[in-house]
Amino acid sequence: MAVNSKKIAIFILVVFAVYVIITDPAKAADYVQIGFEGISSAAQGVGDFMTWIANGAQD
Repeated sequence: MAVNSKKIAIFILVVFAVYVIITDPAKAADYVQIGFEGISSAAQGVGDFMTWIANGAQD
């Protein structure tokens, strides 16, 4: 049962993404840019944390 709900949720997300891309490509591009900025910020935070750990966890 859980597998079917997961497939349905993924299908709905894909249909929504295709709908947004077709109806408003500029807004879809903005969403992609926001997503990549979020991933970049998360990676920067992990890198800063690892640098802090490598430096002996001192301020």
